[in-house]
Amino acid sequence: MWSRRSSRYRPDASGLEELRGRRREQESALRKARRQQQLVSKRLLREDSLVNGDGQAGVDIAAEPLSEQEILQLLRDVQRGTEERKTLLSRLRQGLQQKETQQKFVRLEGSMRVLIGLFTSSLANIQMEAARCLHELSHSSDPTVAEACLPATSYLLTYLSGHSVEFTELCLYTLGNLAVESDAVRKQLLPQGIIPALASCIQSPHVAVLEGLGYVLSQLLQAREAPTKIIPHVNNVLLISQGIVSTLVLLLLELASMMSKAVTEGLELLICPLLRCLSNLLAEDETEGCKVQIQDERLLVALFLFMQYFLQQHPFLVQECLWLLNNLTADEPIFCSAVLTLDLIPALLQLLPCSRMVTLLALTVLCNIAEKGPAYCHQLHQKAVLPSLLSTLALSDGQVVGQSLELLHLLLLHLPEAADDFLSQAGLQALEQHQDNPQLQERVRALRETYLQPAAASPISRASASAAVLPSS
Repeated sequence: MWSRRSSRYRPDASGLEELRGRRREQESALRKARRQQQLVSKRLLREDSLVNGDGQAGVDIAAEPLSEQEILQLLRDVQRGTEERKTLLSRLRQGLQQKETQQKFVRLEGSMRVLIGLFTSSLANIQMEAARCLHELSHSSDPTVAEACLPATSYLLTYLSGHSVEFTELCLYTLGNLAVESDAVRKQLLPQGIIPALASCIQSPHVAVLEGLGYVLSQLLQAREAPTKIIPHVNNVLLISQGIVSTLVLLLLELASMMSKAVTEGLELLICPLLRCLSNLLAEDETEGCKVQIQDERLLVALFLFMQYFLQQHPFLVQECLWLLNNLTADEPIFCSAVLTLDLIPALLQLLPCSRMVTLLALTVLCNIAEKGPAYCHQLHQKAVLPSLLSTLALSDGQVVGQSLELLHLLLLHLPEAADDFLSQAGLQALEQHQDNPQLQERVRALRETYLQPAAASPISRASASAAVLPSS
């Protein structure tokens, strides 16, 4: 029997390689095509306006590159503590929008020490302007610039409980930008406690902070070393206790709403790690004192929207959606009922002719639903599951056929009258082609003898199953 719940989902290597390859191909393009509310690649915040393809942001136009002498003079003037420090820092920040200035700045001895000193200032306006300078540096595509920011990471983590929403948001996106660019930064962030620091942001009532949190998590989980070096550091029980599950659900719902606005380029790079994270958190509900509860049925609609849109170009994302759907339906009847009442079964059946893994996962979800009893099987039967099941039984893949036999077993167990329909559609012939398969023959024999004999579906059992009523969702 195919397992209907797994502690963690590790997709096959081809899916991961497709994701990584896709990311490499798009990275340069995404840096030039950052769109409003699109949390992929790096994100640059510039005083409530986002950067367009030319590196400009509304009225906040980048200044000309600064010379080393100009940078030194600005730093000296700022250190003198004049009343114009905020203006001087603003000029430095505008200069740091240029790659040439960024490289000059990090090469100057003591420059980062001065900037971090200002970032830790007790004056909120100076601290904010210094944070904006760090944010400009974090946006650099030069790994040496990101690594020059290493001394600032511990302060960025500390200030996630900052004095304002804008400041916290800025720290989050700076961390996310640094994490995606540099292995050294990610290696340092883990022992510094980035996971507990992020957990502290989960309870924020501000959407901007939650979006920033989702951005940092997605950047960390997309790293190539994530499965071995990042995910093991994630304290799932702590994250769940802090409310991360509801936060991830809200982020996925927001991304689904963006799909309807045709803002879709590159979204798969964010959706994928969020789906993976939520799937793994759901698997933690078997841990004592760590029950995960999701009751927002809109998540189902979002998952099917993602699958429909990305099926052709990014089939690996369909697998992620189905694994999450598997964990949602494995134990909780509420989502099994919702799949039926929202009329999502036809869309699920349409996935059966797809790739082997997609077919297996779709069949597993159908088994989760059928396992809930007669009322659910009656609804599946009305949605024409049998014809699709007969198609998968005709395949040669042993695992696919085995999962098809499991679904057939559940249907006939809870809905004996379905045997007549199965037989009338040449179901017996479909089974007979597997009766010589050593791995399947015993199951085929059991199905025939238990459910497909003339006396198996008695009038009493048929009446009992027909009377079943599907619980309301």
